[in-house]
Amino acid sequence: MTDYIAPLDDLNFVINELAGLEEISKLPGFEHATDDLLQPILEEASRFAKEVLGPTNVIGDQQGCSVKDGVVTVPSEFSDAYKLFVESGWQGLDCSQDYDGMGLPGLIGSATAEMWATANLALSLCPMLTSGAIDTIELHATDDLKQLYLPKMVSGEWAATMDLTEPQAGSDLAKVRVQAVPDGDHYKIMGTKIFITWGDHEMAENVVHLVLARLPDAPEGVRGISLFLVPKFLVNDDGSLGDRNDVYVTSVEHKLGIHASPTCVLNFGDGGGAVGYLVGKENRGLACMFTMMNLARLQVGLQGLAVSERSYQAARDFAKERVQGQVPGSHESARIIQHPDVRRMLMTMKSLIEAMRATAYVTAAAIDVAHHTEDADMRAAALERAALLTPIVKGWMTEVAQELTSIGIQIHGGTGFIEETGVAQYQRDAKILTIYEGTTGIQANDLVGRKILADTGLGMKHMLEEMAQFDAELQGCGPDLGSIRNAVATGRQRLEEATKWLLGKAQDEPAVVQLAAFDYLMLAGTVIGAWQMGRAAEIAHRKLAGKEANADFYKAKIITARFFAEEILPRSAGYLEAATSDSSSAMDLPEEQF
Repeated sequence: MTDYIAPLDDLNFVINELAGLEEISKLPGFEHATDDLLQPILEEASRFAKEVLGPTNVIGDQQGCSVKDGVVTVPSEFSDAYKLFVESGWQGLDCSQDYDGMGLPGLIGSATAEMWATANLALSLCPMLTSGAIDTIELHATDDLKQLYLPKMVSGEWAATMDLTEPQAGSDLAKVRVQAVPDGDHYKIMGTKIFITWGDHEMAENVVHLVLARLPDAPEGVRGISLFLVPKFLVNDDGSLGDRNDVYVTSVEHKLGIHASPTCVLNFGDGGGAVGYLVGKENRGLACMFTMMNLARLQVGLQGLAVSERSYQAARDFAKERVQGQVPGSHESARIIQHPDVRRMLMTMKSLIEAMRATAYVTAAAIDVAHHTEDADMRAAALERAALLTPIVKGWMTEVAQELTSIGIQIHGGTGFIEETGVAQYQRDAKILTIYEGTTGIQANDLVGRKILADTGLGMKHMLEEMAQFDAELQGCGPDLGSIRNAVATGRQRLEEATKWLLGKAQDEPAVVQLAAFDYLMLAGTVIGAWQMGRAAEIAHRKLAGKEANADFYKAKIITARFFAEEILPRSAGYLEAATSDSSSAMDLPEEQF
């Protein structure tokens, strides 16, 4: 079974060359975020992921978690690893220095989050949710709540959850029915929440729930939802823990994958009402919660990258060792990595992983700019770009993870579907990623409805213009990058054509537009991934021309980008044709014929 080794060369390349760490370090508050600081952080994170988190992954998959008498049990190895995580200060890496965080960019937080998720996806979900809750409380809560809760959350001593859905609601948050009744300086929360990831555990001394609920006189629909902070243990004015709050776990779900992440059913108020505190304004809870939801969507996209990377490393190492069959031109037994079809599969995995990493980190960098620049135009452009890319990172990358983890099993042959090999876990874990934090269909409709149609395609137009400008840069690289340049230009044209088609259909044929949304999302992800790979190839070409060190890495970058352009980007033609087919056949078939 392969140990996870973080691909530090690629992480550094993407952070510095594609996401632009140097420019981000010029933003107010990030002056200390230089490459000199970055290197030891990434190296230590790599060591921590390999030596502390990685060994717990299979243990968690095999042991899972359970609940008895309201107490959730996870593998003891998880508790030990989490304790070291907290003692090392990792939770506060990209948190505000106002609450004892390190104040580093979210870009760096994304790199470490990728490592945590690749090493142990189930365990990484706990600090991921805490990060989202920290951001939400910092942006929307009162100063008193911030001072009382954030220092312990930033340290990792207290964990957090996101409590959205209910048995009757699913993804339709308009149907949320948990009640919040005013009671002096707080509220009494009553009702049931389901599918609450890391909804309770003993690893942290307190768990802070961010709960969507309705006031007694709230209007119907999403406009009547408020957000509340509900701690597992009440907190005294001096920051010490007080009485147990009236919120308890009643069950833990048995899932396809991510076995050791407790997915809980929580009951609030069975003993009279759980104490909760309003975050933000009454009836504006969903707007506040979107802070956490958007971060979670980006993080889940990173999880798609992470589980794909873990699957790739296992498949690559197996292919280098497994001897079977002969290759053309030889009568000797060959390692399977020498077989052309296995090379095709490995290159598919490698190229898509690198495209995903670049897309995710560029999105993280846009968020850093949006939150820290003092230039209003830069802020607006960065917000526009981050909003456009978020559903693509979540939707496209988690869908690609289905393909890549399947290929990882395929490369292993018959041993791939044997659980002892370990690679089947990656596909089981990956399947869940397309569903939680909003299904792929939800992401596709968000991209088309809230991002493309809402601004009449302006955000996409700006990105397509940037791609067109990049075409001129590739032209200056000569014939070496010719196939990459031609492919990226063709992909850009396909994405532009699909966007115009959507805008033309939106008014009169909304159902057809929704039918096209998935293919449009996959088209956008594929083309944007090709663009980022083209950027990587152009930079690598310049590095080689300047005879910089690490020449083998840069040569591999160009070859991998060429493979993406020649073998992956042609998928965009199919996505375009399917998206713009004008077909209503899916809606035409009568229900009784299904």
